[in-house]
Amino acid sequence: MAAPVDLELKKAFSELQLKMIDTQQKVKLADLQIDQLTRVQKHAKLTHTQISSLPDNTRLYEGVGRMFILQSREEINNMLTDKQKTVDEKIKELEQKKVYLERSVKEAEDNIREMLLSRRAQ
Repeated sequence: MAAPVDLELKKAFSELQLKMIDTQQKVKLADLQIDQLTRVQKHAKLTHTQISSLPDNTRLYEGVGRMFILQSREEINNMLTDKQKTVDEKIKELEQKKVYLERSVKEAEDNIREMLLSRRAQ
């Protein structure tokens, strides 16, 4: 009777290991995406501060592919503000996803601990 219990525990441990590896990869990916979005956000803020320090009659151009398009200061500021809002939302979503993934791994670990404790009690 000990052999089926060992097989069941072994299967549970292997499933947990696979889940943890998968989750760790997803968490690392989320961290990388958050870092990249943070850089984009910082770039937008720096660009906004540089543009605001320029004189009002300065001509501003937006880079589009390999060309530049003349834009008004207001349009560029709106574009930068929209970019910052979008990045903030994506960062919040990624952080929530990361918390969920970490919580799911913790729950799986707790389930296996409970299984081990119940097996020892028998």
